[in-house]
Amino acid sequence: MHIGHDTCTEHHITDDDGNSNVIEQITEEKDLRIYITADLKPSMQCVRAEAKARSVMGMVRRNFRRLDKEDFLLIYKMYIRPHMEYCVLLRI
Repeated sequence: MHIGHDTCTEHHITDDDGNSNVIEQITEEKDLRIYITADLKPSMQCVRAEAKARSVMGMVRRNFRRLDKEDFLLIYKMYIRPHMEYCVLLRI
């Protein structure tokens, strides 16, 4: 990943047989549960957090057919809201 410049640089690695291989270039990297992109914007992190929150919401819908408002709020605050708050904290 290139951070800070747009120059296309190729890095090669040579194996024991003398063959040269190009190292793959990546556009994002996950480090300490945070996705870092080449432009250093948190958009990918927010997209992943939203997808995780939607996934958990689908699990809640499948497993809890009948919920009243109080039960839904309890489940929402425990399982779904933390994923969305994690994204919001990174955008500030």
